[in-house]
Amino acid sequence: MISHSIWIVGNSRSGKTTRLIEHFYRWLSSKNYDTESFYTKKQEQPKGGMIPQLSYLQKSGTGVLILAANSENRRALGDKIVTTTQGKYPVRAKTILGFFQDEVILFWPLLIQLLHLKAQFPVRLRPETEQELATKLWRSQLDAATLQRAGVNEYRLVRRILDLLQLAAYSYQPCENIAQVLQTSLQEESIDLEPELLASLLLDWRDFCLSRGLLTYGIITELYSQKLLSDRTYQQYLMQRYQAVLADDVDDYPGVARQLFDFLLDHDAVGMFSFNPQGAVRLGLGADPNYMEGLAGRCQIEKLTQTPLPCLAETLNTPMLELVTEPMALLSLPDTVQSIQTTSRAQLLRHTAEEIVTAIKTGQVEAEQVAIIAPGLDAIARYTLVEILTKQNIPVESLNEQRSLISSPVIRALLTMLALVYPGLGRLVDRDAVAEMLVVLSRKSEPSENSSQLPTPVRLRSRQAYSQLPTHIDPVRAGLIADYCFVPHPDEPKLLPVSAFERWDRIGYAATKAYGEILEWLEKVRSQQQQRLIPSPISLLYLAIQHFLCRDSNPPSDQMAALRELLETAQHYWEIDTRLKQTIPNSQLPTPNSPFSTVAEFIQLLRRGTITANPYPLRPVGPSRKAVTLATIFQYRSSRKSHRWHFWLDAGSPLWTKGGAATLFGAPFFLQERLGQPWTAEDEQQSEDERLRRILLDLLSRVSQKVYLCHSELAVNGQEQIGPLLSLVHACTPSEAAIT
Repeated sequence: MISHSIWIVGNSRSGKTTRLIEHFYRWLSSKNYDTESFYTKKQEQPKGGMIPQLSYLQKSGTGVLILAANSENRRALGDKIVTTTQGKYPVRAKTILGFFQDEVILFWPLLIQLLHLKAQFPVRLRPETEQELATKLWRSQLDAATLQRAGVNEYRLVRRILDLLQLAAYSYQPCENIAQVLQTSLQEESIDLEPELLASLLLDWRDFCLSRGLLTYGIITELYSQKLLSDRTYQQYLMQRYQAVLADDVDDYPGVARQLFDFLLDHDAVGMFSFNPQGAVRLGLGADPNYMEGLAGRCQIEKLTQTPLPCLAETLNTPMLELVTEPMALLSLPDTVQSIQTTSRAQLLRHTAEEIVTAIKTGQVEAEQVAIIAPGLDAIARYTLVEILTKQNIPVESLNEQRSLISSPVIRALLTMLALVYPGLGRLVDRDAVAEMLVVLSRKSEPSENSSQLPTPVRLRSRQAYSQLPTHIDPVRAGLIADYCFVPHPDEPKLLPVSAFERWDRIGYAATKAYGEILEWLEKVRSQQQQRLIPSPISLLYLAIQHFLCRDSNPPSDQMAALRELLETAQHYWEIDTRLKQTIPNSQLPTPNSPFSTVAEFIQLLRRGTITANPYPLRPVGPSRKAVTLATIFQYRSSRKSHRWHFWLDAGSPLWTKGGAATLFGAPFFLQERLGQPWTAEDEQQSEDERLRRILLDLLSRVSQKVYLCHSELAVNGQEQIGPLLSLVHACTPSEAAIT
């Protein structure tokens, strides 16, 4: 029997997604298809000659399961489908984890019956809250001796253990099998902890969450794969609801996704899949591309060999791979590859930025056509590049920049404000924090619209003065006020009137007035809090933001994003706290000593540098900024972007072969082709070679005109850089910026 399913395989930017959508549109726009039934869900008999796979459109208005590798690709895929189909068909694309989450929540009553759980609505834990609760639950078992044996700190060990649950769920393994997999996979020198201990901790964690209706990504995936997908009631739903599946970039899907796809194909569903041999961006984060590739045997294979868009892969793939695998080869790269070589990394950052400025100023390339890609971007490199380029009026956009909330001065000021309002939090406040709070909360309003009627020189001086002095209280005056007017106290720290400073005349009128307004507002909200007129700390944060930061004008976009992130994190944190307090008894977690201990724990959580989830909206509305793209290798490949010019930063770094933060501990143990097998040094070397090959082929497919290899002899720590791409640096033409 000939399969109606399609397996589209091709390299990066070969048109796989476009071809996938064409198949989808062709099936939907068949001449035998009744458009009216798509919207009205009329149960009509198929017209004569209708192909069998289109019968799902009479069963359900949304009978196609559309999946993408990540949320950014999901939005792009949905937009492309709507554009191609001219909006005729309602579609809803999901990530595979998003689909699992929706199904678990939708069928939560069924899971309550299957697992005999308490009837309560489920709440999903965000990663930062998951980390916090798991640490509290395991703290008695993860003592100092255990941490010493593990060789890592408490935070990293807890994260590793939680990742094991997620990896096991991705590979279709129940939590009970984790100990067995680790027993045969872990080398003695990897981590000096008993696999039984790790598995027992995870079982306790899973039971703790399920009894309280808390869901993590790992628990969601396990519930779906181990409980729902094997349940007859849910299987009937799947067969009736989804009679076709469209999945893009399945090389980035976890192995458990194949269980879903196999079930749908076994029950006469039609599959449309795209696969990139150069992809596997999420290999190490749960993806299992080799296992997913087994689906090709159930489909008609369509290979895309030509790239419709220009790229350097055709001319550079072979020589670059030969130079990397055989560094002694006497090859030279064409002029499309140039190098920027310096001695120190500081020089490299400066010369790289200057090369970009020169190219943009001379019209060789536009800002939005340039990408700076590095195996890892430290804060110094990011700041240096952004600072140099923005001074030349060249905007820079960082892809999915993951920064902790506490790195924002606005967030630090608001947390200090919370500690001053709520009693018992005095140990979380110091003079430096108070001084910073005074500077941030004394923000000036922007020049009014009436200033546009002023003469041009006056208007320019007004805006220049605003940019130079954006706050009424400068850091020096804020420091003086904090030194003489702040009274520390473990329970009730307070700020005194400015007259408590003998030389308060030195503060000045504007700063004195601004400080008085801050002091008056703090006293008012403190009184309201004591009278219980402020429902929660979230309400207090809203009041502070509205009064100090958004009173006359909106703050800059980066500050606004940080404020949204803070409010979403706080709202989620107190939602989980409310759920835990409703669970009686709750003896598994430490009992708080203070009624405002949740506020203290929230402040301490953020001050530890926790990186929280990105706030909504996830992307700006309207056209994208015309800016230089700055990203790590993983971020750039995940975004599926392409540019005319690439600058490969730190080309001599050994990190090009390392997974880094994009590789979870224990990820190779749970791949289906080697489930439970030991991970040896030879396996690690082979994995690094394959990763480097995929990176080179993928990046070369995403650049169309020129590649700059940016190399400094010394790294940030002063060590010599002799990474695997060094042979490429020596085989290409130095640019003018390479002169040190």
